[in-house]
Amino acid sequence: MGKKAVSKDPLRTAAEAQFGSAPAVPQRSVDALLHELQVHQIELEMQNEALRHAHIDMEESRDRYVNLFDFAPVGYLTLSRDAMVVEANLVAATLMRVPRSKLNQRHFENFIAPHDHERWRRHITAAWQGPANLTLNCELLLKRGDGSCFPAQLQCVVMEMAGSTPVVRIAFTDISERKRAEEEQRIAAIAFESQEGMIVTDANGVIIKVNRAFTELSGFSPGEALGKTPALLSSGRHDRAFFKNMWQTLKEKHYWQGEIWNRRKNGQIYVAWLTISAVTTPDGSVSHYVGAFSDTTEKSEAAAEIHRLAFYDPLTHLPNRRLLHDRLAHALATTSRSGLCGAILFLDLDNFKTLNDTRGHDVGDLLLVEVAQRVRAGLREGDTVARLGGDEFVMILEGLSAEVEEAALLAKQVGEKLNEAIAQPFDLGDLEFHCTTSIGVRLLCAQDTVEELLKHADLALYQAKSAGRNTVRFYDPSMQAALDRRSTLENELRHAIRRGQFVLHYQPQFDNTRRIIGAEALLRWQHPKHGLIAPGDFIPLSEQSDIILPIGRWVLETACAQLNAWSCDERTRELRLGVNISARQFRQPGFIDQVCNVLEANNANPQRLTLELTESMVLDNVADTIQKIEMIKRLGVHFSLDDFGTGFSSFSCLTRLSLDQLKIDKSFVLNLPEQGTDAVIVTAIITMARSLGLNIIAEGVETEAQRAFLDSHGCHAYQGHLFSRPLPVEAFDAFVSGIYA
Repeated sequence: MGKKAVSKDPLRTAAEAQFGSAPAVPQRSVDALLHELQVHQIELEMQNEALRHAHIDMEESRDRYVNLFDFAPVGYLTLSRDAMVVEANLVAATLMRVPRSKLNQRHFENFIAPHDHERWRRHITAAWQGPANLTLNCELLLKRGDGSCFPAQLQCVVMEMAGSTPVVRIAFTDISERKRAEEEQRIAAIAFESQEGMIVTDANGVIIKVNRAFTELSGFSPGEALGKTPALLSSGRHDRAFFKNMWQTLKEKHYWQGEIWNRRKNGQIYVAWLTISAVTTPDGSVSHYVGAFSDTTEKSEAAAEIHRLAFYDPLTHLPNRRLLHDRLAHALATTSRSGLCGAILFLDLDNFKTLNDTRGHDVGDLLLVEVAQRVRAGLREGDTVARLGGDEFVMILEGLSAEVEEAALLAKQVGEKLNEAIAQPFDLGDLEFHCTTSIGVRLLCAQDTVEELLKHADLALYQAKSAGRNTVRFYDPSMQAALDRRSTLENELRHAIRRGQFVLHYQPQFDNTRRIIGAEALLRWQHPKHGLIAPGDFIPLSEQSDIILPIGRWVLETACAQLNAWSCDERTRELRLGVNISARQFRQPGFIDQVCNVLEANNANPQRLTLELTESMVLDNVADTIQKIEMIKRLGVHFSLDDFGTGFSSFSCLTRLSLDQLKIDKSFVLNLPEQGTDAVIVTAIITMARSLGLNIIAEGVETEAQRAFLDSHGCHAYQGHLFSRPLPVEAFDAFVSGIYA
């Protein structure tokens, strides 16, 4: 009998096939053992390959699950038994406007509006007490990370986890749009049930719906009207031409309005004001007609309401912008006839937005109503006060005086009186609020236009705010000229980099042995018409717009290129170069990458680069500043706190910043060495810096006496005109060569 065939593992069969047939050898010989080992080796390699593919499949499956979980159309949360968030998907974090990491381990009730807390507790209790895997639905008002709220639909289910504690899985969606649609439906329903009679017909004019006011005005019940045409109300007083014109207008304009004689069910005839609107489908065809009508007694009331809405502010009941223009035109005409000067005052509340943001628009509206009353009470009977919107009010004072100077004085007195009135505390329910106001004034002259007056008064208001708020400022033509110059300068500034008009000057820095240790890069604008422009004349303008960002990058690139150039000369290769960084530049998201890329592109030594920050920039967002400084310092870059002493940096704040240097502001150095307040401040700064292990440098050193005072008190690095003014790069290199000559 033949031997019974032995089935082999498929993997081993594949391994033997891969190894290939081997010559027959005696059983248990060395060659047979070697052959066996090699087959095993191939078999193991194939097993590893199969495992690797299985691992890849498993990771792809996991990634698909993660993507489905994170980017599902709903937010997912997992809560522990004590309602702590233990897991959240990306959509949940997005809906809540909270980073996912900050959602975890937070009590879910923290994200529920207070008035819904009790409803949530009842719901979650019911979920825990019910059977597992039973889905319960509820609606709650959820609170986002920024404080805003939104309505959400929640589906909650308690899930038993094998080998672990049960959890609650929540799927939720933002139902704001649904709520808004429901609200619009309610509003539409309320509007339909207005005091005007409403009729809805189909395209053939057959009545399909009427409202309660229709019955009250006409006497016909819905049952008597539905299925009929509006001819039910015909009085017989209009001829064919009237209705032909009506339908022709509806056909052309899809709208008609006018007076019409109607007949009530009891036979009474009355005049109604009728408005008919055609409802069209997307293809332009008419699907319905909607008619609204009221009798003559209500027409006068409706006209008055329309007038009020058109010309008066609904909140304060003051004239609005439209009526203000009419009153202002009238005031100009009166000024021209009488020869008496008037004035227009622009009033704006200081920090009104802060009240709105912290207390809500209801409280803000209450303040606006109170302000309107105080302003109205502070004017004469014939004067006009209007509200333009927001917290802006405009006053028109007519017939002040034939003398310009006296008219200006009277207008100023009115403005100051209003400032005093509004400065008195406001009782806003549970809040006593103190408010100040800024006022811009422009005198009325016969040759002015309404547009000019409003524009100039607004400019004066801007000047009042710039002057420190809570003040009154008059329009000055030079103000307009300055704004025009500013606009021209800003336009030229946007093209200055492309036209190669910027240059860097370098002010040397020295230690107490008069050895040059570095320099500060200072930006200059070589204007083709105005010559060399100092940064104080254009940096503030560029800071107020996005122009500072390309300028700041150009400065950083040019400075790093100069560091590379200096590295080739033994006299300059050890110099440090300080570069001022603007607040907008430092706060932009890609600033860290920008520094890294600029250093790499210019092959600059980061150990030689010092970025100078201002105190106000540091204090603006201390946590963000600390993080960015630490990440940039890993590149080797140093940091200096510029103009130190002019801000409000605390000692605790400085200890958290990884700074290398403090720079004493020149305003404190100016009055040294006299033993006054500045000397005390400088001494304190030096002592504090040394206690923190920071280097110290003083700017604006112009006399030997100043240098000696600083040196004797522990500050051993300086820059200023005592040593050298800022120099163009060629002059700087020559200056350094002269030192080493």
